[in-house]
Amino acid sequence: MRYADANVIKIKHAVLEEVARLAFDGELEVRKDEIPMKLIPGPTAQFRCCIYKEREIIRQRVRLAEGKAPGLKDDGNVIQVISSACEDCPISSYTVTENCQNCIGKACINACKFGAIEPGRHRTHIDASKCKECGKCAEACPYNAIAHLKRPCKFSCPVDAISYDEYGISVIDEEKCIRCGKCIHSCPFGAIGSKTWIVDVIRAIKSGKHVYAMLAPATEGQFGEEITMASWKKAMIEIGFTDFVEVGLGGDLTAKSEAEEWREAYAEGKKKVTSCCPGFVNMVRKHYPELSDAVSTTVSPMCAVSRMIKAKDPDAVTVFIGPCLAKKSEVVDQQIEGNADYVLTYSEIRAMMRAKDVQLEPAENTYQEASVFGKRFGNSGGVTAAVLESLKESGNDIDIKVCKANGAAECKKALLLLKVGRLPEDFIEGMACDGGCVGGPSSFKDQMLAKKSRDALIKEADDRGIYSNLSNYDEESFSMHR
Repeated sequence: MRYADANVIKIKHAVLEEVARLAFDGELEVRKDEIPMKLIPGPTAQFRCCIYKEREIIRQRVRLAEGKAPGLKDDGNVIQVISSACEDCPISSYTVTENCQNCIGKACINACKFGAIEPGRHRTHIDASKCKECGKCAEACPYNAIAHLKRPCKFSCPVDAISYDEYGISVIDEEKCIRCGKCIHSCPFGAIGSKTWIVDVIRAIKSGKHVYAMLAPATEGQFGEEITMASWKKAMIEIGFTDFVEVGLGGDLTAKSEAEEWREAYAEGKKKVTSCCPGFVNMVRKHYPELSDAVSTTVSPMCAVSRMIKAKDPDAVTVFIGPCLAKKSEVVDQQIEGNADYVLTYSEIRAMMRAKDVQLEPAENTYQEASVFGKRFGNSGGVTAAVLESLKESGNDIDIKVCKANGAAECKKALLLLKVGRLPEDFIEGMACDGGCVGGPSSFKDQMLAKKSRDALIKEADDRGIYSNLSNYDEESFSMHR
């Protein structure tokens, strides 16, 4: 569940906007130290113990906005802990409450094998430095007086990649982290963020390079029924992008290529998993490495559109825009040739828009570069529907069964079944976010709130098929495989 705290979001967006404005003005290097003072004028603190701490947090957020790690150490992960903002959660996850009766039995002390619990004058005390968080004390207490306090970031992580050091600062295990971003919006202190490329994108635009905006298919409906793909194209051109492409087109390209892979694998009795969700791919490679060969070699819709653009314009700079943080990892970690050069979330592109006084304005829903199947690629089950449609259009309407893993928990279950040879389906469609890309951590609106608008916009699209849509493009000019 996303932690929708207005104060955290407000601070984050304010920093991004200030950085974007200074970058457009060419004054970021000389004036970025003014941002903490501007946003936290003082003399009294607003959220923390003092204005100096608040300003240090802003300074670290500015570094993230520049694409840097907030501190001196950088492990390469696009998701980073803002150490100065992370300290107010309890170090020990097990805490003795006032329900403790200081009883004679001391079942909690007897249950602890690590000597972490000591008798006190009024109640039992847990020594956090000795506690191993096994939970035996809580189970033993007859008064249920020992509470299990779950750190939001640690509890939200689907792959147990978050721990904390002796000072209580959260630590992300780079080897386990799948870059899904769930931890970012779970922290009520805003202590976890992601590196951004807004400065790089702005510099590329200002340099006169051909910079193309590529908008995720999950976008339709996020900003209401009146904000169409045409609305986005107009806004992106006003910011300074050379051109705009709807990545639902990439969904059509990926579906056609993946359909051929599935057909061949089905004939050979092999099982495959999808490759379009980078969070899911990271989960396979980091937590189920023995299944890496099962990952489809077809590139994601983002990469497909980027390659198509670069086939026509070799010097192009391609920028993907959407609700996904793991897409940043696809660029940084997977190192796929011809992929997008940069990835921006909605909050990041909107910071650039505010810096240039550009707004999304209502426009007729007439701009269409994708089939309905490509447009639905961002929904859980959308990839499966598109691939099955492609098989049907190509005359290969075979009876295959697909496990549509919706969210990280279902992905883990499906991969475990595949690992032990007990997966009943032929293929796995893996979406690390609940609901698919539309439920991404940086979505503008909750997927259920956006559903009505999304369905209405997509319903207005024409009924072109995947193959008929792709006949308008030169598919031979670029590869669809890693």
